Amino acid sequence: MDILFRGGRVFTPDGVRETAVLVSGGRIAAVGAEGELARRAPSHETVDLAGGLLTPGFTDAHIHPVQAGLERAKCDLSEVYGLDAYLAAIDAYARRHPDKEWIDGGGWDMSAFPGGLPHRSQLDHLDRPVYLIQRDHHAAWVNGRALERAGITRDTPDPADGRIERDPDGTPSGVLHEGAMDLVGLLTPRPTPRDLDAALDDAQRHLFSLGVTGWQDAIVGSYAGSDDQLPTYLSAARQGRLRARVAGALWWDRTRGAEQIDELVARRAEAEGLGRFRAGSVKIMQDGITENFTAATLEPYCLCGGTGLSYVDPAKLREYVAELDRLGFQVHFHAIGERAVREALDSFEGTDPANRHHIAHLQIIEPSDVPRFAALGVTANLQPLWATHHAQMDELTLPYLGEPRSSWQYPFKDLLEHGTRLCAGSDWPVSDADPIQGMHVAVNRTEPGGSVHAGYPTARTPFLPGQRLDLATAMAAYTSGSAWINRSPAGLVEPGRPADLVVLDRDPFALPPEEIWTTRVRMTFVDGEPVHQ
Repeated sequence: MDILFRGGRVFTPDGVRETAVLVSGGRIAAVGAEGELARRAPSHETVDLAGGLLTPGFTDAHIHPVQAGLERAKCDLSEVYGLDAYLAAIDAYARRHPDKEWIDGGGWDMSAFPGGLPHRSQLDHLDRPVYLIQRDHHAAWVNGRALERAGITRDTPDPADGRIERDPDGTPSGVLHEGAMDLVGLLTPRPTPRDLDAALDDAQRHLFSLGVTGWQDAIVGSYAGSDDQLPTYLSAARQGRLRARVAGALWWDRTRGAEQIDELVARRAEAEGLGRFRAGSVKIMQDGITENFTAATLEPYCLCGGTGLSYVDPAKLREYVAELDRLGFQVHFHAIGERAVREALDSFEGTDPANRHHIAHLQIIEPSDVPRFAALGVTANLQPLWATHHAQMDELTLPYLGEPRSSWQYPFKDLLEHGTRLCAGSDWPVSDADPIQGMHVAVNRTEPGGSVHAGYPTARTPFLPGQRLDLATAMAAYTSGSAWINRSPAGLVEPGRPADLVVLDRDPFALPPEEIWTTRVRMTFVDGEPVHQ
């Protein structure tokens, strides 16, 4: 049945327009006057926008849905905040699941703890080993039983790509950073294929409810105690359960080198011919995060020293990226610190822009590197929700970065003004998967009113307000920008495109900027069929 969307405005490639949209055969057939389109399709169904906004389906360019789905089914701390609330949720989960050998899950925030560090003693009242991944997925909180199960003692050395947090006497304190997470994480019960299928299905439903009709899974492989998700995606695509348009970023094992490239080629080939899933990207995590001082910086951190970690040797990195580029892979970098950003940009010298390489997170960019993105044809993959004043920023980041480095954070406007192509994502479950919340922050550089950090004293103080984007630019990053990165045919409301569309309950362009976050998704369509309403 043809569908006529009417009664509101539409976010089109030419801007926000008062117009109607006709969908036929799962594709956008026409954009124009309501009467003309109605005469063109006399037997159409009507969707009344009721003064809301019709947009392309959102595409999340950096997200972890399978992991998010698994965590939602485990001990999920992402909806609460603070030690007391965490312990109440953990104890309640333990009571509900007395038969589980482990208590595992995650979602805790570093800013809830002095110095960003919980302690094993806070969990030692529990009668089972505990493994809880930090919200950013760069650390885990464990109890003494978990440390004992893994054989971790004061004599256990730190792995090359991680750190065991320790008490003053050298005893492991209960926090495992980066590569050290695997020391315990790989001992936790493995999810079954059915568990993984259910996690993806649950995540897809949740994302559809937020208007997300496509994404790039930023780690398809085994990392931080998680299992490889490639079989899960292949199964879902073959069975028709995967309705979203998904690109998988195959995980680059940072403990290995060029010998894994043939394996990546073989893994890419497994997804060939699957309409909903492709695996043409490779994810390289070049550094960690600022809060645990593993983000790679050019100058030492203030107060504590050190310049973080470069997980892949920069000289070898150039060789690896050149070969991946030659083979037609897109390279998707994680880079937080300014040295990691520079190393990623250096590795892209001489590569083919047609492969659509991109760098995600981009917390700190040394100003002379900003123009290099456009010059090299590298897309900036933004996670706008992080660009605010919240406890993790004000208490665990700014004092250790110092000036001028603190002012180099999340330079969205500078990138745009230098001609950089933008895409955007959430990094869910690290942060909220709702693109509208991300757009709110991109425009306001303040916490959305509904966030867990909204009550923080400086949450309404704009963070580096000179780096704000306008709403149209932010929405384009979440639609056409991210769809382009994924080589998706969707992402624009124009004739011939797939009818992946979102009906918003209000028009955020008509709202005061500080109210953008109040916008909600009424309906989501994929190929003209409702997947959320």
